[in-house]
Amino acid sequence: MTREKMTKWLFVSGFLLWPASPALAADVIDTGNTSWMIVATALVMMMTPAGLALFYSGMSRYKNLLNTFAMTFISYCLASIIWVVYGYTLAFGPDMGGMIGGLSHLFLNGMDVKSVYGTIPTYVFVLFQLTFAGITVALILGSIVDRMKFSAWIVFAVLWITVIYCPVAHWVWGGGWMNKMGALDFAGGNVVHINAGVAGLVLSLMLGKRKGYGKEAMFPSSVMMTALGAALLWFGWFGFNAGSQLAADGVAGSAFLVTNTSAAMAALAWMGAEWVFTRRPTMLGIASGGVAGLVAITPAAGFVNLPASLPIGLVAGVLGYFSVSRLKHKIGYDDSLDAFGVHGLCGIWGALATGLFASPAISSATGLVYGNPKQVVIQMVSIAATIAYSAIGTAVVVLVTKAIAGGLRVEVEQEVEGLDSALHGERAFEI
Repeated sequence: MTREKMTKWLFVSGFLLWPASPALAADVIDTGNTSWMIVATALVMMMTPAGLALFYSGMSRYKNLLNTFAMTFISYCLASIIWVVYGYTLAFGPDMGGMIGGLSHLFLNGMDVKSVYGTIPTYVFVLFQLTFAGITVALILGSIVDRMKFSAWIVFAVLWITVIYCPVAHWVWGGGWMNKMGALDFAGGNVVHINAGVAGLVLSLMLGKRKGYGKEAMFPSSVMMTALGAALLWFGWFGFNAGSQLAADGVAGSAFLVTNTSAAMAALAWMGAEWVFTRRPTMLGIASGGVAGLVAITPAAGFVNLPASLPIGLVAGVLGYFSVSRLKHKIGYDDSLDAFGVHGLCGIWGALATGLFASPAISSATGLVYGNPKQVVIQMVSIAATIAYSAIGTAVVVLVTKAIAGGLRVEVEQEVEGLDSALHGERAFEI
């Protein structure tokens, strides 16, 4: 065989074998993407039993600090078990009528160490999504700290993840009807924040106000603890948003950038609004503003560019401030730590903003600003559906929880004493 013929033979052979090459074939693990997603998963995991637990505990009263931490911590534990047993398959199993996933992946059936989701191990994807379920249910308790039975919270969390979270996650991310309609939710505007915020409002209304609410001062136990929690949430949110790209690429980098910018802008906006109306820029307000900005950018992170993140954060900061300082008191509901005001309302704004600012330069999605008004309508439909399902479904879950747990609320004596000692027999600090 001449050198020329051998060269042609090697070229043709290589071309024919190329699609089967392990490094280039579809559905083959990419080690760079996998490494990033393992880190992103760990970042999001830290957000619940560390970041959110500190953020909420610092805002609760001293006598309920440990109880708030425990409820947050146990939420993640419950979600971890539910997700691997049946939660994942309900959310990401084979689509059944656009409403729920099939049961083919019970106990993660059909998966092993060689299973691949896109370019990462399926186990890593399962864990990443597990962390979202854990923080979503934990967000709800911000509305009801100081007064709910620990046993009732456990029952509620199990039912809510099963009946509310898993279906909504399937609608948006698991191939359900919202996904098919073209609704945009990059990292959890509908699935996480609107869902949890509305559920928190319903639960707080059905549970009733705290004893002494509106009549006595209810000071946070530790603003420093809340500020530290907010910083950890901000840090973990980079995994939350940038990790939702499921790859270490330019879109993930853009999501990282706009997430930080929106949070910073919202913290400044909340501080500015507070400074104007009360003459006192508080650390609690700055921390809350940062979280409001993180919430608002979450559904938009992989779809919008840097300039869009500035108005998204600005509106979130102002909206969050007025919902907490004005709206709650005017309407009269007792949302203890403002889960609805920060997560529900800012989540709604973020979902709408995604329909406004989605840029074709970032992804295939196009918003109103770039000539597609239809996307705003789609976003509004998805928001309305999430609100309706979460509100009605949560009300049903609360009633079932009440029947199973023998009531929702602690005894008056326990509420006065404090849940740390009355329910857990412990104190957060020795004083």
